[in-house]
Amino acid sequence: MDGLVEFRTGDGAVVAVEAVEERSGSRLVSRGDGTVQAARTFEGALDGVRAAAESALRVFRDGSLRPDGVEIEFGVKLAAETGAFIAKGTAEGHLVVKLTWSPSAPEAGAAS
Repeated sequence: MDGLVEFRTGDGAVVAVEAVEERSGSRLVSRGDGTVQAARTFEGALDGVRAAAESALRVFRDGSLRPDGVEIEFGVKLAAETGAFIAKGTAEGHLVVKLTWSPSAPEAGAAS
């Protein structure tokens, strides 16, 4: 492991995550143990990911498909300066979408 990034939550708890190398060219100051303090709170770092999830859910819930259930799975990486971002699983971004439909309930009075 290269080091840790510490994110504070809104209530002051500390969430430590494995560091991700950032390509911004800036250098963060770390403690002697390789731990870096994040520039954002944990919740603030996840804001963009939450917005992406909400947007994806709108896309799959609206329109002609009308599934009963939508599951969206993606990997998230956390970086000290940029916050959270969707991690790539291959050369492209990683996103798994599962749509489900329940069988229609039989109508009342229908013959068996």
